[in-house]
Amino acid sequence: MALCLGQVFSKDKTFRPRKSFEPGTQRFELYKKAQASLKSGLDLRKVVQLPEGENINDWIAVHVVDFFNRINLIYGTVSEFCTERTCPIMSGGLRYEYRWQDGDDYKKPTKLPALKYMNLLMDWIETNINNEDIFPTRVGVPFPKNFQQVCKKILSRLFRVFVHVYIHHFDSICSMGAEAHINTCYKHYYYFISEFSLIEHSELEPLVREEVWW
Repeated sequence: MALCLGQVFSKDKTFRPRKSFEPGTQRFELYKKAQASLKSGLDLRKVVQLPEGENINDWIAVHVVDFFNRINLIYGTVSEFCTERTCPIMSGGLRYEYRWQDGDDYKKPTKLPALKYMNLLMDWIETNINNEDIFPTRVGVPFPKNFQQVCKKILSRLFRVFVHVYIHHFDSICSMGAEAHINTCYKHYYYFISEFSLIEHSELEPLVREEVWW
């Protein structure tokens, strides 16, 4: 029997603690606006468009954090099925393999089990979005010049989570009755990155080949 989404994607399943916005800040208001649009049933292609008069970097920051939270939750739900035995390599089927490199502990692209890769990825993203020099939260503090470049890297790596979950763990998602949720999350993500050209189309090939929701 399929579980409801409230049971499947509950807070205790999250892979990492949720990153939240400080109430009363502009980014918190933008987040509420984005969430209200999502819940209104509007076309997702319109939901992702930059609201008139808003700063594009604030809009991107809000969505990067939101996608981190939601994708983190999705992976947390299937992580019990993603072990070193079932997923000894971070991959997307036989054609695609993802190796970890962060410039610190892993200076060269390194082959890792998917679970280890995901741990490192979520740690790396969390470090970036909590870094005030990259994601400033104080009023009047500008975004760094490389802000969008960092966000592109984060979003590119989050895409790999979708690839792995869709290709290797979608049966588990379906058995929970949660496929509609992940499909909606991926559509939202896809339309957002397309709207602002945040990922090269060639990087999306693993799921284009799978035709996961078209």
